[in-house]
Amino acid sequence: MKILTIATTAVALSGAITLGAQTSETTTKTKLDVKNGKDVKVTGCVESLSNGSYALTDVSDKHESLHRYVLVSDDDFSKVLGQRVQIEGTLADRNDGKVEIKTQTKTDGDAKDTHAKVETSGPFLGVKKMKRIEGTCP
Repeated sequence: MKILTIATTAVALSGAITLGAQTSETTTKTKLDVKNGKDVKVTGCVESLSNGSYALTDVSDKHESLHRYVLVSDDDFSKVLGQRVQIEGTLADRNDGKVEIKTQTKTDGDAKDTHAKVETSGPFLGVKKMKRIEGTCP
């Protein structure tokens, strides 16, 4: 009986050691850059999007049309959420510029690291400089 208990304990411990060796940590980094866009200075309101990113809304142009741009930056926009701001940056919209999205996934252990690069266009605004201004947001 004593030998059976020792054998059972040894098997359980070796299984736990094997499981511990198989665990790995995965880290994913995503970087967005606006390439070859148009340099602009725009004013609008900072809004939170459902995916956790931020947008500049209620941006008017010369024709009084309202635009909305997804903000591309490492800045913490939660501090100016719902406030009116002026942003200097690079715009990728329609024919102006592209947004480059680089994703890098690193995994500890035997799994391979992965890299991906995608270029897309759309209403993106790469933020270089931002300041809060007076005014209200709808």
